[in-house]
Amino acid sequence: MWLLLGLAPVLLLLVPASTHGQEEATPEPITVTLDPVTVTARRTPGSARADQADLAAQRTATGDAAQLLRSIPGVTLSGAGGISSLPAIHGLGDDRVRVQIDGTDLTPSCPNHMNSPLSYADPATVASVTVFSGVTPVSVGGDSIGGSIQVKSAAPEFAVPGQGFVARGRAGAFFRSNGNAHGYTIGATLAGSWLSLTFDQSDSRSDNYSAGETFKPVAPGREGGPPIPGDVVASSAYRGAMKRALSLALQQGKHALQLVGTQQTVRFEGFPNQRMDMTGNDNWLLSARYTGRFGWGDLEARATYQSTWHAMNMGPDRFSYGTGMPMNTRAKTRAALVKANVELSERNTLRTGAEYQYYTLFDWWPPVGGAMGPNTFWNIDYGQRQKIDAFSEWETRWNERWTSQLGVRGDTVSTDAGPVQGYDNGLAAWGNDAAAFNAAQRARTDWNWNMTALLRYAPTSRQSYEGGYARTTRSPNLYERYAWSTNAMAALMNNFVGDGNGYVGKVDLRPEVAHTVSVTGDWGNASRKRWAVRATGFATYIQDYVDARRCDFGQCSAENQTASEGFVLLQYANQSARLYGLDLSGRLRLPAPEAYGTWSWTAALSYVRGANLTTGDDLHNIMPPSANVAIIHRLGPWTGTSEVVAVADKDRVSGVRNEVRTGGYWLLNLRGSFEWKHARLDLGIENVLDRLYSNPLGGAYLGQGSSMTTNGIRWGVPVPGMGRSFNVALNVSL
Repeated sequence: MWLLLGLAPVLLLLVPASTHGQEEATPEPITVTLDPVTVTARRTPGSARADQADLAAQRTATGDAAQLLRSIPGVTLSGAGGISSLPAIHGLGDDRVRVQIDGTDLTPSCPNHMNSPLSYADPATVASVTVFSGVTPVSVGGDSIGGSIQVKSAAPEFAVPGQGFVARGRAGAFFRSNGNAHGYTIGATLAGSWLSLTFDQSDSRSDNYSAGETFKPVAPGREGGPPIPGDVVASSAYRGAMKRALSLALQQGKHALQLVGTQQTVRFEGFPNQRMDMTGNDNWLLSARYTGRFGWGDLEARATYQSTWHAMNMGPDRFSYGTGMPMNTRAKTRAALVKANVELSERNTLRTGAEYQYYTLFDWWPPVGGAMGPNTFWNIDYGQRQKIDAFSEWETRWNERWTSQLGVRGDTVSTDAGPVQGYDNGLAAWGNDAAAFNAAQRARTDWNWNMTALLRYAPTSRQSYEGGYARTTRSPNLYERYAWSTNAMAALMNNFVGDGNGYVGKVDLRPEVAHTVSVTGDWGNASRKRWAVRATGFATYIQDYVDARRCDFGQCSAENQTASEGFVLLQYANQSARLYGLDLSGRLRLPAPEAYGTWSWTAALSYVRGANLTTGDDLHNIMPPSANVAIIHRLGPWTGTSEVVAVADKDRVSGVRNEVRTGGYWLLNLRGSFEWKHARLDLGIENVLDRLYSNPLGGAYLGQGSSMTTNGIRWGVPVPGMGRSFNVALNVSL
């Protein structure tokens, strides 16, 4: 039903398109120039923007595309592997945020969410990042309650008509002293007036990074290997993170077709806040995208196919138990989208469309002998998640001061999973849980709906005010519903929040329904270049929030119910929650003689508070109040930045999870760059004072030793942040 409702307006518009009596005009010439690399955000409540210099400078310090978002107020990053951070918006992260790479929704296919969506994006080729926070329009939302993040590569490049074919090339390399991280990126484009062919490739690697000081005792090495020093964060290394992309684009008049194939291969990635490491990840993504301009507006259609092979096991910093514990995942995603922007009049625009996604997952753990055999353990067998969406959104520009937007979206989400088995169903430790799961009615269908209402008032060019309300819905993922075993070892392997605890699913989980109110004020001079201030306040109530309770059935012990320290076993549960907070950002150009260049001051502050209204507990993984202040100097090709990052104590923690508190800290970072017509050199020192600090969202430190057991890792040690690092990067384009 939702699909028909969404497609109907599009199909009706296509039929009379030729009756508009408008011939397609000859497009303006397009020169072969790279799109500017900027971070952009639509003018919606709670959105924020970072400029080109901010994005380019941050590439030097990271190989993780998610780190490009860290300067945007309201966005925080949960620690994971070196290239796999999980972004959150206003305290809601992971699956609660819709993340798209070049218009494609990518789903983590791992019980620990090691292959996060942004791990497939190469920071060097990211052309724009758009963050929708606060009240998110239905045209970019769907099956999410925390907002949306859209990452896009550069648009296809074409030559001026009559110029013939032209070629472009680019290459870059980077080095970071902490962890001996290094890598490269290369790319080439061959373009004519109607055809464009682009190839990009990058690769990177890093050893374990070091904290600012010793944070743990020296640990014995694996199987007689060298010991792990007390300041080294074990299992933080990664290698072989190779990404390749080939794009073929065609354009004719106002119509364009683009075919893209991407491949990512990661040979190893350690996860210091998980009990396993990723020992391989191969991902293939194929997409076809059509865009066209008609007399009535724009049309876009897209089809994608994703295939992922994923493997986990014990890395070199963990005890291997002989043969280790291999865990494998195979997943496929097939998706399609069609949407239209219909210009009803000069003041009215209708956005309408439909989306389809079919995701399948196989998660199995081969037998290795002893208690882990003789059978294959099926964590999820033939998991399925099918989603059909349709939306309509009406935007009206009433006059120069007032703009409104009203949207409705319907989502139908169906999930199911096949029967499972343990390592040995003849043993109660495996057979009882498997029998109970197999006897349950596992198929579920959720009929969800979303709506947003936005209003913007701009009395002058120097100020604007925005406010809105949204009702958004998210259905549980496959692991939240279908992870079935209460065996401690098996439950500990199902944990995508990195807190060291074990998790058990619940088949009859209901979808989360969030009600969000957001208000934004924006002030500054007309161009916003001399000074600007932006403030966003928000509040969200979530019905049937998927939180956790102590597991009290199956093999969960009585001590598990009352333990106030240590790692515990949990089951996902529907409860209610509330979040509220404030984002504040501003910039000011400082007075200085022209001969000394331009000086500017920027600042951002974020605060979010989250509480479980059912239990009275605090929500897990909520960032404490944080601030970022920087002085930026520009003179000719030089740009220099001195940045201070400050974070308060994290003293509001989730009691049911025994979440560990972290102390407050402040860091000093220095960055500089020289930029010429065909080259850019970036230099930087991160954590100049080499301070020891605990990342509030870094999770529990589990990166070494006997990580498969509940007592093999010392509880209460959070993953520390990186110590001092000297960074350099050089990028050249011809």
